[in-house]
Amino acid sequence: MSLSTAELIAQRQPGHSLPRDLYCNQQTLHDDLEQIWYREWVFAVPACEIPKAGNFATLQLGAFPVIIVRGGDGRIRAFHNVCRHRGQRLCAKASGSNPKLVCPYHQWTYDLDGRLLYARDMGEGFDASKYGLKPVHCIDLGGMVFICVAKVPPAVNELAQNLMRYLAPSGLSDAKIAHSSTIVEKGNWKLVMENNRECYHCGGAHPELCRTYSDDPLMTVMEGPHSASNEILTHWDRCDAAGLPARFVNAPDMQWRMARAPLMDNQESFTMSGKAAVMQRMGSIPWNDAGSLMFYHFPSSWNHFLPDHAIVFRILPISPTETEVTTKWLVHKDAVEGRDYDLAKLTEVWLATNDEDRRVVEENQAGILSPAYEPGPYSPRQEAGVIHLVDWYCATMASRLGLQSAAE
Repeated sequence: MSLSTAELIAQRQPGHSLPRDLYCNQQTLHDDLEQIWYREWVFAVPACEIPKAGNFATLQLGAFPVIIVRGGDGRIRAFHNVCRHRGQRLCAKASGSNPKLVCPYHQWTYDLDGRLLYARDMGEGFDASKYGLKPVHCIDLGGMVFICVAKVPPAVNELAQNLMRYLAPSGLSDAKIAHSSTIVEKGNWKLVMENNRECYHCGGAHPELCRTYSDDPLMTVMEGPHSASNEILTHWDRCDAAGLPARFVNAPDMQWRMARAPLMDNQESFTMSGKAAVMQRMGSIPWNDAGSLMFYHFPSSWNHFLPDHAIVFRILPISPTETEVTTKWLVHKDAVEGRDYDLAKLTEVWLATNDEDRRVVEENQAGILSPAYEPGPYSPRQEAGVIHLVDWYCATMASRLGLQSAAE
């Protein structure tokens, strides 16, 4: 008889990878969705993806199809992508633009604020005001749109204040999507995020990325705004002098963190040459070699914001052993492909890195599926970020599944 998710978490060994079923069990995925994905803020899209009234984007969050749309008043809202008539999905496309939201089944028509405007032949006494689209909590934090399908979302004030301040110099309101890529990795969502949270594997797996991004843990391990390697501290001092937010800041439970870190050898961008990929710079960052503002947020996102472009990543669980990974490259809205940037040079490092990570995660999952798998120890030096993730996951799940002792 298999153990429950709560029992597996209660028995897990701190500082080690998780028990097998937490990475491949259908019941665990159900519990992860119910206790984390349906209760936390999840990164959805960059706001610049829907810059005009009527622009929309959709996503599938577990069982919930969601549509994010910009209204005529300029406000971004999210709704359950479900018609209030007979449940048809309103928008099947990943993105697009419509002056109204029209159900393709029977043409029930909704305003961009969710109000039902038209429902043909519904009879006397039909009250359209009772059949507006069901809202989803939605917030734009400095150009990154987050959603939450819970009835009551968690507090977001501390994240909002920090993220909006740190993102302001990147000028995301004046950005556009240069390229978007979506792949499916045949691995559990936690393995996808674990792989992102360490560079122990980078030297052997990512030759393109390691041209500019150091796999030395001292270049990414930060314990506070004044606790990091000398190289990072020097970089932060330089940023402070220019009024550029850079120092490490994080949630107490490490659900999110952000800091600006230099690239190797004062290089400028994630390119094969190390030089900027886009001539038209973003925002007001004062130097080409300002490094990357790195921001992650559990469970759904990691991101890099550079002086010339930004790269945002979103993961969504599909099944116990499948995860959708979407990457978007943002450039200044006035940048012209072929003049200000070459798309291949802009995207080649992270397209290669994403595919390399896909293979790593899939092989990781294949090994964990073996009955011979047992949890192994993390490296405190190389895998501190993974420990943060797994500790956050276990504490959150334990608390919500009623296992306070396991959460402590």
